[in-house]
Amino acid sequence: MIFQGFDPLFIILPIIIVLVIFIACFLLAGIKVILEYERLIIFRLGKYKRTIGPGIVYILPILEKSKKVDLRIVTADIPRQEVITRDNIPVLANTVVYFKVEKPSDAIIKIENYAYAVRQYTQAALRDVVGNMELDSVLTERDKIASDIRAIVDQETNEWGIDIKSIKIQEIELPAEMKRAMAKQA
Repeated sequence: MIFQGFDPLFIILPIIIVLVIFIACFLLAGIKVILEYERLIIFRLGKYKRTIGPGIVYILPILEKSKKVDLRIVTADIPRQEVITRDNIPVLANTVVYFKVEKPSDAIIKIENYAYAVRQYTQAALRDVVGNMELDSVLTERDKIASDIRAIVDQETNEWGIDIKSIKIQEIELPAEMKRAMAKQA
């Protein structure tokens, strides 16, 4: 007999050890660390379940998926764009928008990319506000332009759980031709 004196424990024990290690790794995969300024949106089988954080949290592997949301104020630079005033004079305007996620679940569920959408709404509002003003007003009333843009963007983004903290007009620049024409008149 070839197997005489063979202990089956030598086969079963390695299998048990591998299974225990596999189960432990599977269970440990659900541990997440959420920082003070973050929240974790949990979806169970594709349906919104809850918002949790900060601290050490556990999500069920395979059954639950998660998405982290940063609650700090985000600074978004709106690239310089050409805007036409009411009196048909083109100006180049550059703005910065400061916003914060107030309701993380709404920011994830109601819109695909809230940061991109805030930038796009700010650009559109800048064109609308400056387009309804004359050049003299545009050059002298930056604070009014910023507050009007903020009101428009805040109204639109409020339902997504986004709060617009501030909008600053960094620069309003006349085209080179207009600068030369003004210099000749002076």
